[in-house]
Amino acid sequence: MKRFSIEIQREKLQALLKRIRQDKGFRQVELAERLGVPQSFVSKYESGDRRLDILEVRQICNVVGISLEEFIRKLEDSLNEAK
Repeated sequence: MKRFSIEIQREKLQALLKRIRQDKGFRQVELAERLGVPQSFVSKYESGDRRLDILEVRQICNVVGISLEEFIRKLEDSLNEAK
């Protein structure tokens, strides 16, 4: 089994966060407003300039209307596709 660097895994996470936002039709500024944070918060975690903790990921999932479990499944699928 091929192992992927943490950087590649982070890139997959960032891409998934961006994709779930876009799939739900949110612009960064709209998601930020619903989260109660500046738009730069969303921009920074999508670009990798900021890391999120699990509670922040959970809050994003709640706002875009998916469960944390579904998000984790999507992340695992994305990581497994790259193998």
